[in-house]
Amino acid sequence: MAKKPAGGSTPATTALAKAGVAHTVHPYEHDAAVSAEVGYGLEAAHALGIDPARVYKTLVVEVDGALGVAVLPVSAKLDLKAVGAALGGKRAAMADPSAAERTTGYVRGGISPLGQRKRLPTVVDSSALEQPTVLVSGGRRGLDVELAPADLVSLTGAAVAPVTAP
Repeated sequence: MAKKPAGGSTPATTALAKAGVAHTVHPYEHDAAVSAEVGYGLEAAHALGIDPARVYKTLVVEVDGALGVAVLPVSAKLDLKAVGAALGGKRAAMADPSAAERTTGYVRGGISPLGQRKRLPTVVDSSALEQPTVLVSGGRRGLDVELAPADLVSLTGAAVAPVTAP
């Protein structure tokens, strides 16, 4: 079922293949002007013609001084208090972009919850479990991977909790 991504593999696609997880690779033409206007995640949803409710973004956060990851729908906003609690801390803030890139091994707009250089504590928004499959970054701009939410949770060792702002 797995298709080789155009332009080669990434640590995320390699991790999926190594784990034997059923997934589909969705390459698309990244457009910096569009992503600057609507964000990387919504750009992916529009480019792929997929309901934004099924496309999830990966945000790196700092909780009580340690980095963590929140995975939530691209059209939603992150509730920092909720993500802090879900990751077992009190104070949460968005991580410094350069620290996020350095720690995960990915560039902003292409950070995947899978195959990170250093595996970070992760929380997946509970809405993911309502979907048959979800799409997350495949490890670079212009590449998403589709997989079952249960596989995403299992591969990342994620907690599942509501982390979107009302």
